[in-house]
Amino acid sequence: MAIELTDDLIELERAAWAEQQANALTVETAAAVQAAITAHAEATGQSRFEVERELKRVVRHPAENDEDGPSEL
Repeated sequence: MAIELTDDLIELERAAWAEQQANALTVETAAAVQAAITAHAEATGQSRFEVERELKRVVRHPAENDEDGPSEL
């Protein structure tokens, strides 16, 4: 089953990843991402772990998205 992600969730993770890369990740940003992941997983009936894993893969390894499509792990 493919993990479904929203554009808003991806953008939130992108912002957190940019902060992390700049060594400027705040507790507020990290907490917002975690809350959004949990809410999305609950709303869609997906595994929270799988949502977070796919979200990080999409944001942190964008080249894989172009070649392989969504993860089916």
